[in-house]
Amino acid sequence: MTTFTFAPATRETAKARIGIQGPGGAGKTKTSLRMAEALAQGGLIGVVDSERGSALKYAPVPGRPDINAHEFVHLPMAFCSPENLIAAVKAAIEARIAVLIIDSWSHYWAGKGGLLARVDEEARKAGTGSGGKFTAWGPVNELEQEMLDALLNFPGHVILTMRTKNDYSMEGKTVTKVGVKTVQREGAEYEVDVLIDMIAGTGTVTKTRYTALDGACVHHPGEDFAEAILEQLGQGVDPVQVIVDELVADGTKFERVTELHGRAVSKGVLANGLLHPVTAEPTTLGGLLTEYGLQAIVTELTGEWLTYQRALELHGKARALHAEEVSHPKSGEMVSLEVLIREYGQAVRPVTDAPSAPSAPPAGQGQSTPPTTPSDEGQDQAPTPVSPPQMRMMHACFTKVGLGHKDLREQRLRATALIIGRPLSSANELTKDEAQTLLDTLTNYGSRENAAADFEVMVTGLEDAAREMAEQDARQAALQPTG
Repeated sequence: MTTFTFAPATRETAKARIGIQGPGGAGKTKTSLRMAEALAQGGLIGVVDSERGSALKYAPVPGRPDINAHEFVHLPMAFCSPENLIAAVKAAIEARIAVLIIDSWSHYWAGKGGLLARVDEEARKAGTGSGGKFTAWGPVNELEQEMLDALLNFPGHVILTMRTKNDYSMEGKTVTKVGVKTVQREGAEYEVDVLIDMIAGTGTVTKTRYTALDGACVHHPGEDFAEAILEQLGQGVDPVQVIVDELVADGTKFERVTELHGRAVSKGVLANGLLHPVTAEPTTLGGLLTEYGLQAIVTELTGEWLTYQRALELHGKARALHAEEVSHPKSGEMVSLEVLIREYGQAVRPVTDAPSAPSAPPAGQGQSTPPTTPSDEGQDQAPTPVSPPQMRMMHACFTKVGLGHKDLREQRLRATALIIGRPLSSANELTKDEAQTLLDTLTNYGSRENAAADFEVMVTGLEDAAREMAEQDARQAALQPTG
């Protein structure tokens, strides 16, 4: 089952999604190009032009640098199908375009090859006996969603221009103008962060997710307007630096380093170069994460709270780093991480008649329960036994992970021993605290979609880790001199 992790919310290097709408001649194309120049910050501007080449009127004139113009690359589009727009977005990504202008997005709704035309086409295929246009919207809605996904996932800034027309209402014989209507599917404005209404060269923000732009009205919007949008989008916040700042925080546990590594992978910044926060030497984010991950494990291994169960847990979670070499805390010699974990794990291994089994921490915890404090030691008070309500809850939780049947007693005991960290012959031998640890773990896995499979994988992993430790002990014992 896929696991999910919440991370601190930041705007990071967010990209603008801007809609500019208005009637013909209102200045939508010119405004798009003016704003794109500021948004691009020296990068390439691309225009997908379905307005019969109208954007070319703002291109440079050879030999006439005195004529005001805008530098951009141009892609004419006569057949405005969703597939063509998706292909155009892909071409823009390959061309490393910084700002993509779709002029006009309305044609992909009501133009040649647009969504409305596709509905008519699908309706003719289906026939009126199969639902007509109502049935035809199914495949067309899927196409529209694919087109929206392509636009909204574009790695640069996007500006969509849309045509508007006057909208009227009729009550009896009275016709009343009620405003303007966008030539696009109703609710299209929800797909953009900022919507600008253009009338005779003046732009008014009628919808925005950013308070500072609410109600703004600018004649001939351009560079200043774009810079305000960039500021509100949080442009310039480096996602790599955000990860580094969290990484170098005091007390960062190995599990947290693992989460940061996953975030770096998802954002595609693992190979990004940076200067080491301590030595100022060149390195990569991936290299820094590995270094701090190893450092976090060594810190735990040498700490006073280390338990055998936690050593087993680290051994399993850090498999990808086993071959990495670290400086031995005592001798200073370089040893593999796997050797160090085994050495420190054996040092805190409890002495029992039977090999001790590993335990898993309760759900949501990355650290084993600390050992008893000095005030707890030397007291003859017996541990609190498992309570009847806990026993009933355990049975219900075992059922959720597929081990509730009466014939699966041995499997339940096997899992219980591995989770609490000691062998037992009956659930009645559990203490109250052990029962709570078991319940926390069972509850965590019982709430998953593939509860039984995930639980078995976890138990098998703990068993494998314990077996590896036991085999290592046997090999070390065989090498010890006798007598």
